[in-house]
Amino acid sequence: MSIEAVKEYLARWKRDGDIIELPRSTATVAEAARSLGVEGARIAKSISLKKGGGAIVVVTAGDTKIDNRKFKEYFGVKASMLSPDEALRFTGHAVGGVCPFALPDGVDVYLDVSMKRFSSVFPACGSGNSAIELGMDELNEYSNSRAWVDVCKEISQD
Repeated sequence: MSIEAVKEYLARWKRDGDIIELPRSTATVAEAARSLGVEGARIAKSISLKKGGGAIVVVTAGDTKIDNRKFKEYFGVKASMLSPDEALRFTGHAVGGVCPFALPDGVDVYLDVSMKRFSSVFPACGSGNSAIELGMDELNEYSNSRAWVDVCKEISQD
């Protein structure tokens, strides 16, 4: 899957035309923030992680990191990121474009509460140079999120 799959997916909400495609990379939080002209914390990073024999995607604010204790407490497993090959195989998106949209069946999405301090955030849209600005309710609906979770370190922590 790719940006075309995400466009088709977001078309059901008539939001496919709102995808921002840039001539510069948005593959990392720093690159996306620079390219979009927003603070890095507002970049909604989609982290693809192993769970059982499959994968989940946890979307967090750009300035946070997974807290291993909280993650294990909630999911019952240690946080283990997918390799780039696994990310593409399980999510259909390459690293740098992994997003919570147009995912294969069985890949659950969870949204971290770290994003709730913003009125809108910018998740990727299936490529390393795309994003869309979404409010929290839109992100929750469009991602078909299973739940809001608290699995990141406090913002003031390293």
